[in-house]
Amino acid sequence: MSSFSTPAIVLRRIDFGDYDLIINFFTLNKGKISAIAKSAKKSVKRFSGVLELFSVLEVVCSSGRGKGLPVLQEAALKQPFSKIRTDIVKIAYASYWAELINMWMEDGKQQVQIYQLFQHVLGELDLGYLSRDALSIIFQIRFMKLSGFCPDLTRCGNCRVEVEEIKKGKIAFDIVKGCFICDRCSSPKSGKIYLSKGTIKQLLWVESGDLKKAGRIRFTKTALSEGLKFLEAFVPYHLGMEPRSLKFLRQIRSN
Repeated sequence: MSSFSTPAIVLRRIDFGDYDLIINFFTLNKGKISAIAKSAKKSVKRFSGVLELFSVLEVVCSSGRGKGLPVLQEAALKQPFSKIRTDIVKIAYASYWAELINMWMEDGKQQVQIYQLFQHVLGELDLGYLSRDALSIIFQIRFMKLSGFCPDLTRCGNCRVEVEEIKKGKIAFDIVKGCFICDRCSSPKSGKIYLSKGTIKQLLWVESGDLKKAGRIRFTKTALSEGLKFLEAFVPYHLGMEPRSLKFLRQIRSN
């Protein structure tokens, strides 16, 4: 039997039998993993108050020679982010980000930058100083870039003309192709979302800048509205399905 230790963020908890839990973790050292927490629901002392969603832990897991799940042996709480779980809107945002990671990330593949991104936005969401919408834009566009599916926000996907050279104030983005389409190359097909040049500049700055500096940007109301609409259409399309948590987030946000 071998064991490993790693920082980990709780993505999901699943009841398993009468007493056990299966926990989906996003870890610093091993990427996304699942582990079984034996007797986690039965024992008052074992893992009491530790295995909460979005918490950052230091976990120790053991695995045998078979194909079964690793067994969670120890879990020490490092960052509880407890203020997230007391606010239904914050829960909705954090659940959406967690589901994107859980659905998209390959099991057992280390993704240090995505782990750091997720921990950063959870920390800022917990503190509450930054706009939840802005944090969601920052997470989604940087997540897509790190995953290799970042939209091309710099030029027309057909004729390659630069966005700055397009005279119109709002430019059509083709969700399917993952790029802008200028007026000369445009067709009447659906699946387009229009972004103003100001929104495009702010999205590009967030995409390419330092993560901590990205939090200092002050999105305009237009950029927040357009940016969320765009990313919440683009990300699920290229994921291949709409996360259930996104439907919940939209319901909460509309109330």
